[in-house]
Amino acid sequence: VQLQASGGGLVQAGGSLRLSCAASGRAFGSYAMGWFRQAPGKEREFVASISWSGGRTYYADSVKGRFTISRDNAKNTVDLQMNSLKPEDTAVYYCVAGRAPGPTPAYYDYWGRGTLVTVSS
Repeated sequence: VQLQASGGGLVQAGGSLRLSCAASGRAFGSYAMGWFRQAPGKEREFVASISWSGGRTYYADSVKGRFTISRDNAKNTVDLQMNSLKPEDTAVYYCVAGRAPGPTPAYYDYWGRGTLVTVSS
């Protein structure tokens, strides 16, 4: 599975961005998908994930209520709608695919190249 994230950019605090991840390869619908992020000088952290069917979603406490993850198995895409963005959301965001949803990086076998999100104050 190859993953390509897009949609990053510069936005003012309080604004919105929508990240999208396009997956190539077979059996996309059988993978849990997710997003992680890494801010400069910080550890990588879990953001959100979604089960293969889309029936279960998980969010980091820091983004709960502001971010929404969704997927379209017919199009092989997973999106992350980010609202009410804060400067602390500034990071490189990575799309991931793996065996189970949840916050553990080890669940995910495939990592895409990141897309940079910068939130100005």
